Amino acid sequence: EAVADADVICTVTAATEPILEGRWVAPGAHVNLVGSAMPTAREADTDLVVRARVFTDRLESVFAEAGDVVIPLEEGAIDRDHVLGEIGAVAAGLLEGRRTSDEVTVFKSLGVGVEDVAAGRLVYDRAVARGVGTPVALGGLRPGLAGRAGGDPI
Repeated sequence: EAVADADVICTVTAATEPILEGRWVAPGAHVNLVGSAMPTAREADTDLVVRARVFTDRLESVFAEAGDVVIPLEEGAIDRDHVLGEIGAVAAGLLEGRRTSDEVTVFKSLGVGVEDVAAGRLVYDRAVARGVGTPVALGGLRPGLAGRAGGDPI
């Protein structure tokens, strides 16, 4: 019921067996598969992966770590070309994403640290430019603490 009419579905779990079935996903939906980053665990069933245009954050990782892709590959339901490419290529206009309004798309995220850092920097820069947020000291040199525990450079 929760996903039947959803336009965007995000799974962020430690599931080892599918918690999302392709038959539940409406035409035109986009699915972010964020959890279960092990080749033997998955959040979505094979039907969903077969139905969808599949993208990832890093091709090398998806074929080694993502059970959502590895298991359908091992079953022979898809081949490696079924994963169309990296989401950055879609964002850069180098790779076509959704082609029609009724296509189901899937983004299998495995977490790429440099993307997290870039996203964090973007959020930080925009917050500073708008004068919003609360500064928090996370380490390094802090005024008045040099030479004391917690005040030396990291």
